[in-house]
Amino acid sequence: MKSFMKGAVLLTLAGLSVKILSAAYRVPFQNMVGDQGFYIYQQVYPFIAVFGVWTSYGFAVAVSKMLADSRVQEHRAIFRVAFWTIAAVSLVIFGALFLGADLLAAWMGDARLSALLKVGSFTVLLMAPLAVMKGYFQASSRMQPVAYAQVIEQGIRVAVILIGTWIVVEQGFSLYTAGQTAMFGAVAGGLAAVGLLLHHFNKAAVHHPQQAAVPLWQTVKKMLAISVSVSMSSLILLIFQMADSFTIFRLLEAGGTGTLQAMEQKGIYDRGQPLAQFGLLVATSLALSIVPLVAQMQKKRKGRSAELYATLAYRISLLFAVAAAAGLTFVMPYVNEMLYRTRDESAALIVFSWQIVWMSLLLILTALLHGIGKVRVPALLMAGGVAVKITGNWLLIPLFGVMGAALAGNLGLAFIVGGLVIYFKRIWPLRFAPAHFYGWVAVASAAMGAAVIGWSIFADGTVFDALPGRPASTLTALTAVPLGAAVFLVIIAKSRIITEKQWYIMPFGRKMAKLQLILNSKKKGDGR
Repeated sequence: MKSFMKGAVLLTLAGLSVKILSAAYRVPFQNMVGDQGFYIYQQVYPFIAVFGVWTSYGFAVAVSKMLADSRVQEHRAIFRVAFWTIAAVSLVIFGALFLGADLLAAWMGDARLSALLKVGSFTVLLMAPLAVMKGYFQASSRMQPVAYAQVIEQGIRVAVILIGTWIVVEQGFSLYTAGQTAMFGAVAGGLAAVGLLLHHFNKAAVHHPQQAAVPLWQTVKKMLAISVSVSMSSLILLIFQMADSFTIFRLLEAGGTGTLQAMEQKGIYDRGQPLAQFGLLVATSLALSIVPLVAQMQKKRKGRSAELYATLAYRISLLFAVAAAAGLTFVMPYVNEMLYRTRDESAALIVFSWQIVWMSLLLILTALLHGIGKVRVPALLMAGGVAVKITGNWLLIPLFGVMGAALAGNLGLAFIVGGLVIYFKRIWPLRFAPAHFYGWVAVASAAMGAAVIGWSIFADGTVFDALPGRPASTLTALTAVPLGAAVFLVIIAKSRIITEKQWYIMPFGRKMAKLQLILNSKKKGDGR
């Protein structure tokens, strides 16, 4: 168990590192290629990422689960079926992306995107070895190779994207060539991960002389069902981005916006993606570490403990999601200029950032439901949410531009979360949080807003007034953000809506528990 927990912690840290790298590289990339170049990349990225997450993550979990639930004699047969199933799926997807690149680009309204789709499609061919080897290591509780492969894959991908893009831009090539270079980064990262996993796999693989067959079609169907269900929550934002790729640029252009301006507007709208990813780090961490304990507690019939972890994961996730979304709301113009040079469409980006709240709750609720074996209804709700997003885009973008797309994203996610809460209450009548919890979160957010807005207006008009726009915005943002965070956390700690003992349960919660003890030193908490 100790070895397993070490591996689980390592895998969690690797997952968070990958998320941080994935969000962080987009800022220097956008600075090099501008809003038009960012539009070019973000139009194609969701296609590659959706199938990458489904195959290398969803299928890896499916392989791991099926190996763990089967007899040792069946492992080789399951391994073989998994490899050829994923290989077949990957070949179909590769063919659709490579051979259908011209058609997909035409549907997006920009024929020059075809070359990017063709380059990125080669990433899909690596998914079969990635998925089965990750699944093998996870099933045998050897998380280290998986964690190292994830970090190396993302690190090489980001390095190729940034260095390659810099060279392409410096040499005066087109922005579409820069986009192709960025797509090649995913191929390079995937090759590195396959090489590393193969090295560990050849050393660790055990050959069992006794073998047993498994029913082919039943195994394939089960594998497909598990892979889709476990990856749906991770895929939903990517599917929303794919919907945006087909609708925003075309609808803006159809509404009378010039081609170049429509591209830039879509690129500005896409600035919200890395901001949302940073805001989702806490929820992602909880889903990777705390929530699986719910399944363990449920199996041991310790309902009280399972309930504790479930409610705590929900409260912490909501708490930090609201803090992130509200914080971005108050400092968005300054953060926008600090990271991306201009304050364009800050209002739309504010609306976009509130998807952090919905998405955090979605991640936690779906993970909790998966922990107790409920996967079908969440998948159906997410399909409904995608339909709401697409419909919202078609109705709202002609009226409000990219603000309409941001609103549609919130509506789609709100639909999913609302359905998940209703469904969760039916199968597990759990009280997520008392009324005073929401009241204190609102008070802390309002106090944070007052402090941040007051300081920003003062700093922007006096302290940093002599500086040019971007340096002034940078200093304002870098001072306002910690001020707002401090105000928010002090009020939350003082309120004790999360007790010290509960903070200690959470990953990295000890510092918050110590702060809370200091602030409430005159009070004796019951720790319940």
